Amino acid sequence: MRTSAPVAFVLAIALLGASPDHARLSASASARADSSELRRDGQAAPAPPAEQAPFTPPAPPAQEQNQVFRAGVELVSLNVTVIDSQGRYITDLTQDQFSVFEDGAKQELSYFNRTNLPIALSLLIDSSASMEQRMENAQEAAIGFASKIRPQDLAQVVDFDSRVEIRQSFTNKLEELERAIRSTSPGGSTALHNAVYISLKELAKVKAKNPEEIRRQALVVLSDGEDTSSLVGFEEVLELAKRSETAIYTIGLQPRETTALRGFREAEFVLRQLAQETGGRAFFTQKVEELKDVYGQITDELSSQYSMGYSSRNPRRDGAFRRLVVQVARPNTTTRTKRGYYGPTSH
Repeated sequence: MRTSAPVAFVLAIALLGASPDHARLSASASARADSSELRRDGQAAPAPPAEQAPFTPPAPPAQEQNQVFRAGVELVSLNVTVIDSQGRYITDLTQDQFSVFEDGAKQELSYFNRTNLPIALSLLIDSSASMEQRMENAQEAAIGFASKIRPQDLAQVVDFDSRVEIRQSFTNKLEELERAIRSTSPGGSTALHNAVYISLKELAKVKAKNPEEIRRQALVVLSDGEDTSSLVGFEEVLELAKRSETAIYTIGLQPRETTALRGFREAEFVLRQLAQETGGRAFFTQKVEELKDVYGQITDELSSQYSMGYSSRNPRRDGAFRRLVVQVARPNTTTRTKRGYYGPTSH
């Protein structure tokens, strides 16, 4: 992939140990298998606070090729997209042109990178019954997206209807990803919340063993309707997303029938919120033929981002949510990144 997420994406991602191919994770099965994900009563167990990656940022940007990481420093890391007034990506900015504010207080960047870091990507495909007439086109578009995976990138395929199934665990082999995408078949209802929740949990298992394994993290989800069968509520999913280091890109495939649009409004809200809070982007289209272009736009964005980080000047360890704002010293530009993060706790 020409990409450099969220999907996110931050510097706490790396190789995931192999998990079984085609691991079936239905919502109810997940509840029985792991009480930390879905309890027996159908409610989401509280997500633990996210912890910042314990390493010291690299040397100054002028020495990007010889970056050194040391343990012991909590680094707040984020990926930033910058576009001009025509929506074109700006990729030639330098570190001193960025200003990062946490709850209004300016922070000093200690890490900055314009190169395309590897990515760990979770590709979610809605295979509910309503996708029957659109499934083949959706599969081809997703395969085209997966074909951009680079040797240093990893991707997994997650299929969801009333169940959630990991069709392919993390790999960089296109033939395996393509086989998994083509194996999806329509049927059942839509468990969108369960799918995002389980995928975020899977991505959280990815750990960096060394600097070379550090990856950005993204989730790309395609869905054509509102959630009708999840055990996890939207608020629980949104909370987990905000605590993760994952940028979520959402694609809403709108129904063709006008009478079905009202039911799609809830899905549209969910997809927009997940994208906005995590620094991703939401796309909506009524034509399945446009999916190829939408996936292409996501590819372009992932390959045009800046990675940066800082050590927060806020000494409190209260676990509170901290708002982030990124500005650049260039007129007529817009920045996009995650809206904030949860601070550390004393525990």
